[in-house]
Amino acid sequence: MTAFQPSRRQFLGTVAASTLVGTAGCLSALDRSSDDQKRTLRLTLSRDGASLREAFVIDLSETRSDRDDAAFQTVLDGGSYTTQYRKPFASSHETPVYTERDGTYYRLGSVVVDEVETTHPVLRLSEATSETDTQSENDSDSTVTASELPDVDATAVRVAQMGARARGNVGGAPWGLVQRGGYVYRDDDQRKESALLGSDAPTHVRYRGRRYRVGVSREQFYEPVYRATVERVAESPAEMEAILRARFVDAQFTRDDLSTAARDVLETARQGEYGESHPYSDAYRDVLRAMHKRAYLDGSISKDAGVDDSGRQILRYDDVYYDYRLRFSDGRN
Repeated sequence: MTAFQPSRRQFLGTVAASTLVGTAGCLSALDRSSDDQKRTLRLTLSRDGASLREAFVIDLSETRSDRDDAAFQTVLDGGSYTTQYRKPFASSHETPVYTERDGTYYRLGSVVVDEVETTHPVLRLSEATSETDTQSENDSDSTVTASELPDVDATAVRVAQMGARARGNVGGAPWGLVQRGGYVYRDDDQRKESALLGSDAPTHVRYRGRRYRVGVSREQFYEPVYRATVERVAESPAEMEAILRARFVDAQFTRDDLSTAARDVLETARQGEYGESHPYSDAYRDVLRAMHKRAYLDGSISKDAGVDDSGRQILRYDDVYYDYRLRFSDGRN
């Protein structure tokens, strides 16, 4: 087979294109460097505690749901415990939940085992008139203030008004709270206590100086059914601490791993905040490398750095745990 040999014209075209790309890349790098030199990369450290168990091993008697302990004990005794829509043990996102009982540590979680079709009332609010515009109110209208309502309705109004104010507003709303543009009454106890769901419910509600029309619809939902899971993971505090380090700690190093100047950087960050603009000093670069934050050094500082810095961030320095934060500041914040 004859190897492909580019013509002179093709070769020169390739060289020219490469030169243009390389030049553009250099110009782009210069632009980024200029931008980065205007910003300060700030590092803060705050002492987290003597052990990770203090932060991540929960006491089930102190959780928001009084059903968590019942779920744990049921599964521990060999039974099955299920919940609809809400996960057992109030697990947030993908963060595991751990607890301890009689010296043994357990990881708590759940799996989806079914789907249920159900109907829930949904409260939606639409802005009607201002607080002072009372002439437009009809005789058949009935208006209450949110503070006059039962607690469940007061909460529902607070959430639903966020959805009402977000309509047509680029600012949006906290959609984890606002669902289907309003508030969903999911529990039987909520529906029994509510004054907004009955036939004699008020037509309007006032909240923070605004008057809203009340709208309630009963809608179909498909909700997951979760089965609680309990898994034994450790038989001692030391074993549990090792598990938590592997799961939550981003970096571990000691003062012996750093230069004297790098130690001073961390000391300043521990006392308040440390910051530098790019290009960083050797001491700051040593600290960033020890923290495995090479995106701030080896990548595009404007695009790569900080892309994985979401949620809680922990490092271990000289056997002490610290919550840390790295952020850019342009000098105005």
